[in-house]
Amino acid sequence: MKLYQIVLKDIMRRKRRVLYAAFGVLIGTMTVVGVLTIAFAGENKIYSQIEKYGANLTIIPEVNNINAGLGDLSLGTISVGENYIPETVITRVQEIADGEIRQAIKIADDGGPIATVAPRLYVNAEIRGISVIFAGIDPQPELSIKNWWVVKEGKYLDGENQALVGSITAELLKFKLGDEINLNGTVFNVVGLLEETGGTEDYQIMTPLPDLQSAFDKDGLISTIDVRALCNACPVELIASEIQRNVPGVKALAVKQIANTEMELVSKVNRMMIALAGITLIIGIFGVVNTMMTSVHERTKDIGVMRAVGASRGQIILIFMFEAVLIGILGGILGYLGGTALAYAIGPIIFEDVSISFLPEFVPVALGLSIAVAGIATVYPAIRATRIKIAEAFRTL
Repeated sequence: MKLYQIVLKDIMRRKRRVLYAAFGVLIGTMTVVGVLTIAFAGENKIYSQIEKYGANLTIIPEVNNINAGLGDLSLGTISVGENYIPETVITRVQEIADGEIRQAIKIADDGGPIATVAPRLYVNAEIRGISVIFAGIDPQPELSIKNWWVVKEGKYLDGENQALVGSITAELLKFKLGDEINLNGTVFNVVGLLEETGGTEDYQIMTPLPDLQSAFDKDGLISTIDVRALCNACPVELIASEIQRNVPGVKALAVKQIANTEMELVSKVNRMMIALAGITLIIGIFGVVNTMMTSVHERTKDIGVMRAVGASRGQIILIFMFEAVLIGILGGILGYLGGTALAYAIGPIIFEDVSISFLPEFVPVALGLSIAVAGIATVYPAIRATRIKIAEAFRTL
């Protein structure tokens, strides 16, 4: 009879003991899988929140505040600097962003743009007695950055002298498709109404950038530039630093910095849960050791018989290690399923509205971890079993 057949028959005879051992492995593996699944979902949630900002960084005019006063009398602060950015800096911003991204992720320079650069011009105008902010945009880059925009009625900007109206502005001013907006003699036609986004665009009217520049005599001027890098791993802070150093008169703000505090909190929660999982694994190891030691004691007679008929110490150890692998596989499969269920149960408590999903890539992790735990826990009992003397074993008959 082959060794694995001996192990399978013995397991079928001692199903309860084997289940107890697998349960110890299961609890540890379940905790680890649950922690990893929750951590993965939590990080995705944070990144999705960052994505909602659209741009990875925003470039604004550099304005300095100086204290105004007369002697000991403070008169507050005065802002010094231009309120607009020359449109010519767009090309330089694109070059810097693309160059830093290519260097960071090691891709060849094929001459094509990588980062999305979307300039904007803001002007204030009065429409029907109400002050409204107009935003001149480059339609396609803007839509690439604000990919959550949905046109509720009509269409998106695709021609000259068109207007796309935010939801709150449309409701307040009773705009309908086909309405005309006269700005300093330039007539804009309302071609689309946006669904509510919860952002500033709800209160704005978007038009093509050149048309708004022409209507307000702002040719060659913009208010801000939004930049969206290729990936979350792109060096956004480095891009911002390079832009500030090489492009005069602007200030670059990395939007990723806004989420740093939240990401640090996620990291701390993950570390705490991983520590808890580690303690659970240690407890599981002791549980398996205890069960296997009991198994050795119960099988003293069987081990003695096997030694008497010529089984070597290595074969005795292999029998126990085969059993450990089977316990690990059972505990790993159940641990993966239990860990995912645990993540579904407590994930939304840790991260509000987090989306938990089955992650097949954690199956090998669960199996590898559980087999390793069962194997480590079985080493000492297996060695102890090889030290049983044949004469001692036969005294139990």
